[in-house]
Amino acid sequence: MTVNPGFDLQRLAAVNASAAFNRLIGLEVVAAGDGEVELRMPWRDDFGQYAGHLHAGMIAALLDTACGFAAATVVGSVTASHFSMNCLKPAAGLRFVSKGTTVRAGRKQVFARAELFAEDERGDMILVATGETVLVPLGN
Repeated sequence: MTVNPGFDLQRLAAVNASAAFNRLIGLEVVAAGDGEVELRMPWRDDFGQYAGHLHAGMIAALLDTACGFAAATVVGSVTASHFSMNCLKPAAGLRFVSKGTTVRAGRKQVFARAELFAEDERGDMILVATGETVLVPLGN
């Protein structure tokens, strides 16, 4: 019998709550399982850059965390070894939704990708950035 080492929603929510940065920014794990995750974060003025859009550092954090959490649903604890992102348009909205997906999970590397959406006042979701992370399983 094989035991799935991946984290479920409850365990990821606990991991998220234990991370000071995630608590600081109000990051919430909305859904998680089977190699996928959805995270939400509300807009705050102190997250903005000089033009009033979400700072690229915050965009990177949301994408990378979604990739890591998606991978964790498959293999458990991971750490990033490489990350890249593409900003497609200015990130402006009332809240931000990051969706991560595990692309391939191997023994030594896990590949994941994420999309970041800005939600406007009508509830419309606009794709503002994408990212990819290569992760290393930590051998729970």
